[in-house]
Amino acid sequence: MQILRTKPIEATIAASQESGRRLKRSLSSWDLMIMGVAVAVGAGIFSVGAKAAASFAGPAVTVSFAIAAVACALAIMCYAEFATAMPVAGSAYVFTYATMGELLAWIIGWNLILELFTAGAVIAKYWGIYLSKVFSLAGLDVPASIQLGPVELVWGPFLIVAIFTVLLVLGTKLSARVGNVITVVKIAVVLFVIVVGFFYVKAQNYSPFVPPAVPASGSGGTEVLKQSFFSFLTGAAPAQYGVFGIFGGAALVFFAFIGFDVVATSAEEVKNPQKTLPRGIFGGLAVVTLLYILVSLALTGMVPYTVLAQAEAPTLTTAFEAVGNTDAAKVIAFGSLVGLTTVIMVLLMGLARVILAMSRDGLLPRALSVTSEKRATPARLQIICGTAVALVAGLTKVDVLEEMINIGTLSAFVVVSLGIVVLRRKRPDLKAAFRVPFGKVLPIVSAVLCLYLMTNLAVETWIYFAGWLVVGLVIYFAYGQRHSRLNERFAAERNAVSETSQ
Repeated sequence: MQILRTKPIEATIAASQESGRRLKRSLSSWDLMIMGVAVAVGAGIFSVGAKAAASFAGPAVTVSFAIAAVACALAIMCYAEFATAMPVAGSAYVFTYATMGELLAWIIGWNLILELFTAGAVIAKYWGIYLSKVFSLAGLDVPASIQLGPVELVWGPFLIVAIFTVLLVLGTKLSARVGNVITVVKIAVVLFVIVVGFFYVKAQNYSPFVPPAVPASGSGGTEVLKQSFFSFLTGAAPAQYGVFGIFGGAALVFFAFIGFDVVATSAEEVKNPQKTLPRGIFGGLAVVTLLYILVSLALTGMVPYTVLAQAEAPTLTTAFEAVGNTDAAKVIAFGSLVGLTTVIMVLLMGLARVILAMSRDGLLPRALSVTSEKRATPARLQIICGTAVALVAGLTKVDVLEEMINIGTLSAFVVVSLGIVVLRRKRPDLKAAFRVPFGKVLPIVSAVLCLYLMTNLAVETWIYFAGWLVVGLVIYFAYGQRHSRLNERFAAERNAVSETSQ
């Protein structure tokens, strides 16, 4: 079947060298490690952990972070093997195209667009909110939005997206340097939170470490949509806390680890990718995991999880306000603003690289894959992505789709993990610089764990996800399949055979 046709790895690598569609290799292991930390140390560390502790896991949110980190580490091993064998832009999309066929590659690429676009818009929206908080704490009365006729525009997201769009157009290395400086600042803020927080820790707040399961609050049709897909499938009553609460928390805090698949999209811009990619990705993951676990221990040790649960939108600030340290709240507000800044940059870059790879293959308009002759960046595409993200973040309530980020990431992780099994069967001759240990066992474990985390997301999220897939399939069969360069190549080969036989 045509939709199951795969693109040879050699053809994928050759396409990355096409004149006028090439990217420049300029990033080091350090740049990649900082990039991973930059995109992961943001909303996850300042708000998602507190929400997971309050609503799902209690003090055992530390275990939730550990489970999410293990799931991410297993999947990232698979990404590293693929990326060292195919050091090109596109990440999970190009890996799937080489192993499982065009249709599934399109679906994964479409899901990556969902993940990166939604994440970019949501984080930009939060950035605007935290900017208003910083102004308020500084005693400045600066409105967060302006009225443009019937439309209310939140201007903060427009500002930050515009700044990083310009930087990314000017060059990936320049953007990385700016990101490095900002990342160092936000790590310093996180360390401040950890050190100050541990001064308020009381051992009794960790008890019970795993709160007993209780029925989830609420009822009716809306509650059905809010319960986990796993509960819906098994018929189990929706519940909070307990062992299943730990996994529910893991599915939520997985948001904190989305950055590492984004880092893999930069493979084509990395110097000596066979060595640089594994070092940069795993170094960043180790730093981020340590920071998250320390923050979660400080958070749940400062106040009982029940105090966090009483807040409408619990954050780190909630804990510090509860112990009477309002000065720390100002530092956290500043840290949150700084923390979200570089996240936006990396997400915008990743979004453009995925669309670049798909348009190179003809599944999206080829004009999108043109790069600047002078700077070797996809300037036109980067501006289009930045404009779209800014408009959605500034004009809509995109935060209602937060969990879509997780389901898009996890679906890609599942397919990439299984793709390693397929790759080793189809191309045993291919020797990647990094190989996932223990043969096929770890890739399969990774796929199963990521799939299980997906089932812990809300029924509502799965419904939105199904709608997104339907739209994607319509676009593929209406445009992508007919304009695919692989389809054109096969058509030319068939015509040549036909002419020869005549």
